[in-house]
Amino acid sequence: MKKRIYLLYGGKSAEHEVSIRTAFSVICALDFTKYEVTPVYITKDGNWMKRDVLKEPPKTMDELERQLNRDVNGLIEIMRDIAQAKENGEQLPILFPLLHGTNGEDGTVQGLFEILNIPFVGNGVLASAAGMDKVIMKNLFAQAGLPQVKYVSFNRFEWEKNEDGAYDEVEKKIGYPCFVKPANLGSSVGISKCQSREQLQKAFREAFQFDRKIIIEQGVEAREIEIGLLGNESPECSVAGEIIPKAEFYDYKAKYEDGNTALVIPADIPNETYERVKEIALKAFKVLDCSGLVRADFFLTKNGEVLINEINTMPGFTPVSMYPLLWKHTGIDYPELIDKLIEFGCEQYREKEKIRYTF
Repeated sequence: MKKRIYLLYGGKSAEHEVSIRTAFSVICALDFTKYEVTPVYITKDGNWMKRDVLKEPPKTMDELERQLNRDVNGLIEIMRDIAQAKENGEQLPILFPLLHGTNGEDGTVQGLFEILNIPFVGNGVLASAAGMDKVIMKNLFAQAGLPQVKYVSFNRFEWEKNEDGAYDEVEKKIGYPCFVKPANLGSSVGISKCQSREQLQKAFREAFQFDRKIIIEQGVEAREIEIGLLGNESPECSVAGEIIPKAEFYDYKAKYEDGNTALVIPADIPNETYERVKEIALKAFKVLDCSGLVRADFFLTKNGEVLINEINTMPGFTPVSMYPLLWKHTGIDYPELIDKLIEFGCEQYREKEKIRYTF
């Protein structure tokens, strides 16, 4: 009997288009003899559109969009399907959220899945929320003693109340160069590198367009190293990779539009550095109570110091994205990686089912 999968993509997020690319790649890699695949597109307005079960992978992203049933409330349909499966004692479908950014990667839909009591792929509510909010994430890393760059944060109210005071604090505690980022966003959206107060002022205004809270991080001269983690209670680590951007930093355009960057896998680093990266990555995974998949990003300074930058609980997932490429070079190709993630989602659900709610 085929395992039923609902693939959620799109979403009310600035990373909507990235999610569509991810979904198309995953659908094309799925084994249709093993899985019954139902795409569920979430519009930028937050409407869920469930289409019929796919008979075969679509040939293009446009074809995937054309086949949508725009007259059906996808969320209600999913809930009906789940209720019917439970009533009939059938195997529950599993939800595969291929959603990047807010309203998808931040614990919101994960909370819905928990309420529905249905298996899903990837990280849970806590890990997703903490991993999405860079301020919370870095505070937790600091509490755990993980090495990282200096940072400060502000919400919009604080900034509007005393703009010059905010800039003064950045210059006193961080200095230049520094990076200004929305706290709750990925794919390098809204990020600016600053070398002066004039640039800092512009960067604050840019970042506050995408979030009510921003983070400012110390700029360091370092190599950018990334590693993938896969699993639940005992995650495995991939080989390490290095990002070498030709632009000033690895921004959205370099990631998704002009290909103006190089990915070096495996990274040319000493074995002791790789072991240090693994050690910190595994600790970060545990600190945030992650499950399924994580990409951990690091800075490697000239003196060999390893600093964790952030973790991503739903990393880019096309075949040419860093996370799948790391696992390909580790010995797990793209379709097998998807299979493993689905199984880890089912495993995590079975583990949660052991919890008692009566006494």
